[in-house]
Amino acid sequence: MINIKELELTMSKLTAKGKGILAADESTATITKRFQAIGIECTEDTRRAYRETLITTSHFNQFIAGVILYEETLNQKTSKGITFPELLKKDGVLPGIKVDKGLVHLANSLDENVTQGLDGLQERLVEYKSKGACFTKWRAVYAISDKTPSALAIKTNADVLARYAAICQEQSMVPIVEPEVLIDGTHTLAKCEEVSEPVFHEVFNALYRHNVKLEYIVLKPSMVISGKSCSQKASVDEVAKATIRILRRTVPGAVPTINFLSGGQTPEQATAHLNAMNQLGSLPWNVSFSYARALQDYCMKIWLGQAKNIPAAQQAFYKRAKLNSLAALGEYSEAMEKEEILLASNS
Repeated sequence: MINIKELELTMSKLTAKGKGILAADESTATITKRFQAIGIECTEDTRRAYRETLITTSHFNQFIAGVILYEETLNQKTSKGITFPELLKKDGVLPGIKVDKGLVHLANSLDENVTQGLDGLQERLVEYKSKGACFTKWRAVYAISDKTPSALAIKTNADVLARYAAICQEQSMVPIVEPEVLIDGTHTLAKCEEVSEPVFHEVFNALYRHNVKLEYIVLKPSMVISGKSCSQKASVDEVAKATIRILRRTVPGAVPTINFLSGGQTPEQATAHLNAMNQLGSLPWNVSFSYARALQDYCMKIWLGQAKNIPAAQQAFYKRAKLNSLAALGEYSEAMEKEEILLASNS
């Protein structure tokens, strides 16, 4: 039975003004690639040590309302023997968990994918909740090409996202609904806009069909942006206006918060785009962030698996969290990138 009060409490914390969500839910395969790219050995202990570096940063809870964990991390402990969810809750930060099982080929499609993991989801949620998780995340991806995403991929992924969200709400856990239109490719801003509108529209059609209560979801969409290999890069202002235009057409005002993914943008781009959207004003939803690389990139590259680098790595993470917090309020400026933003002390 759905516990509305529990959902309301989770939403009230996740929608705190100026706060966002840290995505620290990289699969083992993904974090292995990121570690190897900068010469860090990827073991269970180095993954644990890195994520501990993030969540033990002093006062990061001023800017981060929730942290999405990977299943491995949900079970891990800090060097002081405290479970990660326990530590987060102690600091007033909500633990969440990625619950999808990755992508599989969508049969009879144009080499497209659908996300798997619905089988056994209800039972897994009971376990995750018992370990402290309050909210969940599920990602669907859509690649842009001359022929994709197809109508089949758009509808199938929307239905899966909606089924996931309904199952989570039944367990009184807030679902993060993540439709990601991939940045990979040569497509223009206009093409991304053309693709994103039917993708987001179909997601909300499916949520309606599955009786998902929109007041208790977090939407984590991609921004409307030029492809990574596009020769004509859209400006910050163009990205902000195109993204908000499409969201106004497709996302009901009942949705409390939109927390964008960074999806291959540089940390500075992701912050600037978020800020520009919030400066447009009069938005029907809270507009914030749920970034992974855009929050973690500098931190990971400074840390390099060495304990002596932890203070500097935490400083880098704290700075990006603070700048994105300001962007979520529309108060960021590019000049702040050059300013020294010191880590708050524990005293």
